[in-house]
Amino acid sequence: MRSIGVFSVKGGVGKSAVAVNLAHAAATLSGRRTLLWDLDAQAAATYTLRLSAQPNMSARKGIAEGDLARLIQASDYPGLDVLPADKSLRHLEKQLAEDEKAKRLKKLLKSLDRDYDRIVLDCPPGLTELAEQLFRAVDLLVVPMLPSPLSVRAFEQLQEHLARHLKADAPPLMPVFSMVDRRKTLHRETVASAPERLCIPYAAEIEAMAVTQTPVLAKTTTTPAAKAFSRLWADVERRLSKLPA
Repeated sequence: MRSIGVFSVKGGVGKSAVAVNLAHAAATLSGRRTLLWDLDAQAAATYTLRLSAQPNMSARKGIAEGDLARLIQASDYPGLDVLPADKSLRHLEKQLAEDEKAKRLKKLLKSLDRDYDRIVLDCPPGLTELAEQLFRAVDLLVVPMLPSPLSVRAFEQLQEHLARHLKADAPPLMPVFSMVDRRKTLHRETVASAPERLCIPYAAEIEAMAVTQTPVLAKTTTTPAAKAFSRLWADVERRLSKLPA
């Protein structure tokens, strides 16, 4: 099993859209047994896949007790399951801060090893205790960012943080420009400054995910946005394949 964290220091960068489409691609394009784990209390990824937390179930309690299996739900797409978010995750940071187990998230991922080939984690923004556990748990960190100086600066701060605190134990980083509007000079110049980074275009069909509750790749594979998500997933798979066993 390999795990992919979708994370950004800043919010509003299209993180959940990336997580949902990566998870959908893993299940449908690669035929991987895939779990999308929504760790963001806003539950955008959960909602986009037409799911919601089960009544009387608490994601935070499941994490505390190490019992995630009963929380997992099947999505509408074969091979793709979801561990939904709920409002209890608003208190997860306090729980983790008081927890003596600094590698709880890593242990929980390990407990799902036999059931899934790929786990995609949609994480809330910010350098929090949850983020610190994420950095120690995942095999690859996909980092969406806007093509702007502030987003680039936030990514550089993340690089510096990992180099200072985790050093060789830090997961590989995969920065991705999102919401790229090439009509804007600033976007064009920022993208041109890092031509090796993949770009997800600004597109109405990505925004419409919140209305249709459907991943872009579930509707089409031929639009620029769909092709970008397909390329992103192919690049993720290539990077995962090069990691040591």
